Amino acid sequence: MAVPEGAGRVRGLAFLAVVALAVVVLSGCSAADTEALKNLAMPDRDATTTSHYVFDLWRWGWVAAMATGVVVWGLIFYACFAFRRRSDDEIPIQTRYNLPLEIFYTIAPVIMVVVFFFHTVNAQNALLEEVDDPDHTIAVVGQQWQWTFNYTEEDAVDAPNVFEVGTAQYVPTLYLPVGETVEFQLRSPDVIHNFWITGFLIKMDVVPGRVNSFQVTPMKEGDYVGKCAELCGVSHSRMLFNVKVVSPEEYDAELQRLEEKGNTSDAPLFGGAEAYTQAGLDDAESEEGESE
Repeated sequence: MAVPEGAGRVRGLAFLAVVALAVVVLSGCSAADTEALKNLAMPDRDATTTSHYVFDLWRWGWVAAMATGVVVWGLIFYACFAFRRRSDDEIPIQTRYNLPLEIFYTIAPVIMVVVFFFHTVNAQNALLEEVDDPDHTIAVVGQQWQWTFNYTEEDAVDAPNVFEVGTAQYVPTLYLPVGETVEFQLRSPDVIHNFWITGFLIKMDVVPGRVNSFQVTPMKEGDYVGKCAELCGVSHSRMLFNVKVVSPEEYDAELQRLEEKGNTSDAPLFGGAEAYTQAGLDDAESEEGESE
């Protein structure tokens, strides 16, 4: 089939236009975008003492995927070249099976799954490892459709509990002290939510009738983003919160500000701004929550 005159020139101009557009787009990337590209779209690996486990699992997962892709693409191109039809009269060799190849594509995926499982379990165990006496305990409540943060038994304030409650018009801010271990105790009075601080590379379901928990030790001061990662209803997308990792002195000052503001209670708020019991918990747990 004859190529129209000038088609090659059009293709060349189109290629140059695509290259120019790519250069313009990439030159407009911010420092954060450049860092995200370098990290394969993952946040900083050192935000907490454990976030590097997830980052490394993600990175080596990409390496494994690319290696698999190279092997598959190589086999495809090899088959296309080695077994191509060389003449109109040629009939290709009719191969019914290839035992070595079938053994390879049966055993190789099994080995990959075992390796992925091994490293995933190790990363999960490291993420969920807890110390017996964390520096701070924050009871987090996810309710339709915002968050409540209870700072319990803090030495910086006189009240047994100070809290911050988000509303439809107000996005709350969770304060965390840098270099100190914080335990999050997660509760829900209604449906399943998911507590996710994106920069920490860890999230956990917030399940009615159950208290889930994990611990983190933030290592870098700065601002982070939090959200609900479980579809929980019509206003799920509005379940946002901010996170500030600050010095221990600033953390204490924030708790004192909440106390002066009147955000105090004898026990954590487990069902929203007014409720002191959590629907779905058994009687023993509910009584324990009321007596704290």
